[in-house]
Amino acid sequence: MDAGPGAAPHPARGRPGAPSSATRAPGAPWARFSAWLECVCVVTFDLELGQALELVYPSDSRLTDKEKSSICYLSFPDSHSGCLGDTQFSFRIRQCGGQRHLWHPDDRHGDSGVPVSLQREAAHYFGYVYFRQVKDSSVKRGYFQKSLVLVSRLPFVRLFQALLSLIAPEYFDKLVPCLEAVCSEIDQWPAPMPGQTLNLPVMGVVLQVHIPSRADKPESSPPKQCGHENLLPAPVVLSSVHELDLFRCFQPVLAHVQMLWELMLLGEPLVVLAPSPAVSSEMVLALTSCLQPLKFCCDYRPYFTVHDSEFKEFTTRTQAPPNVVLGVTNPFFIKTLQHWPHILRIGEPRMSGDLPKQVKLKKPSRLKTLDTKPGLYTAYTAHLHRDKALLRRLLKGLQRERPSDLLSALLRRHLLELTQSFIIPLEHYMASLMPLQKSITPWKTPPQIRPFRQDDFLRSLEHSGPQLTCMLKGDWLGLYRRFFKSPHFDGWYRQRHKEMAQKLEALHLEAICEAQNIEIWMKDKSEVEVVDLVLKLRERLVRAQGHQLPVKEATMKRARLYIETVVRSLPMDLQVVLCSP
Repeated sequence: MDAGPGAAPHPARGRPGAPSSATRAPGAPWARFSAWLECVCVVTFDLELGQALELVYPSDSRLTDKEKSSICYLSFPDSHSGCLGDTQFSFRIRQCGGQRHLWHPDDRHGDSGVPVSLQREAAHYFGYVYFRQVKDSSVKRGYFQKSLVLVSRLPFVRLFQALLSLIAPEYFDKLVPCLEAVCSEIDQWPAPMPGQTLNLPVMGVVLQVHIPSRADKPESSPPKQCGHENLLPAPVVLSSVHELDLFRCFQPVLAHVQMLWELMLLGEPLVVLAPSPAVSSEMVLALTSCLQPLKFCCDYRPYFTVHDSEFKEFTTRTQAPPNVVLGVTNPFFIKTLQHWPHILRIGEPRMSGDLPKQVKLKKPSRLKTLDTKPGLYTAYTAHLHRDKALLRRLLKGLQRERPSDLLSALLRRHLLELTQSFIIPLEHYMASLMPLQKSITPWKTPPQIRPFRQDDFLRSLEHSGPQLTCMLKGDWLGLYRRFFKSPHFDGWYRQRHKEMAQKLEALHLEAICEAQNIEIWMKDKSEVEVVDLVLKLRERLVRAQGHQLPVKEATMKRARLYIETVVRSLPMDLQVVLCSP
């Protein structure tokens, strides 16, 4: 089904007249739509052109030609998958030119309250695909082949899959008028603010979703129908906007789930070779989610093809494999990526009353370019012992025909507790590097955060290590040493150091605002020092108002009064300069 390597996607036929997205004001058309989606694409198969972009809506989308080409190739299963009927899967592409300005006014505030693992992407797009392939004698090729694609920066896979299930079948029957109506409805949705339960009407159905917040407790129950019992029709409540059925995704690898967790924690390169884009993308998303609440800091591609613009970058043998998790369906990748250290080959998913057949651990030397059997091909040795009790509980749940979502919750809690047991000692040690609050005085530069010393941390594990919260035995020290070399340690440390530096600035601002002797302080200070104080206070106020500093409203009010007091004490010419907009 893939177009030939030389084929270029057909230009999109969009709807003219929409305003430029770069200039949209908060109240302009499509402003609310863009808080959820970048655009909606329709990809069809053209006998002469291969995959062709038939429609982009709204037509003023900022997608580049290169991004449109990637979306075309990734919106169809390749010829090895043989997907008949309706299929849903997802992909993730790099934005051309890297990070772009997130213009929507709620983006920054929303990201400050959402868990770091669910923040919107700044340099990548997600594509959520609903693909239909059915026999159609009226088509020259004998098959109707078309994909409806939702392009977004939000990693809300469950929400967008549910949305596609509603709109794609209708679109394939009624085409553009249906799509215009749906986009207009989405443009009326409230912004996805963290901690809120929202009712999202679309096509006569109301989807009720809870937007995750950092304040949410892990494994909290699904949102209740908050005061909307009289809604007609009754809302369809999604238990999560992002969580997949983890047990179903991991069913062939349950015996190795801890080893896979370690590989993800260490940011190891991994290829997932699956029979279809649906299985490939769900496995990759499940793997990258198993580190929550830790943010997955490596690159990952739920579905990847030979036509991807990064194909050469990821397959080169002139340097070590990149820290990427790749989901593929074309067996050609086994030959191309033989030098990668970890390859997971999985077969068609099968569910029965017993634990599904588990893939076996195999040495990379047993990897065959043709007819490779399912298995985890790796030379890696796990640092932690396998949790046999977890497997027994999952097996017992299967035998008693427990619902898959309950078994997923059990598996998710196990992985969450494992990650928390690993991270808590790091959090405690990092907190000890913060200067004491009593050392922060109003009129002196605040003290620095002390450096993270790996040897000191490792010594602290004897009394405050993961053994306090986790029963698993193994080489925890060795795991931490490897973790220090991974992108996830770098990402975690940078994020925590940034948050601590912001807290330090906020505490210093509070100390200044609580000081009662600002007039006394100013008496022996030069005008340069006084002006410098005004500028610094203003800069911190701007950051606090932009939700970049954790400052109380009362502190911000006092800071404004201090600025006014200080400015009035200066000569008139300086007052004019400092008061000018």
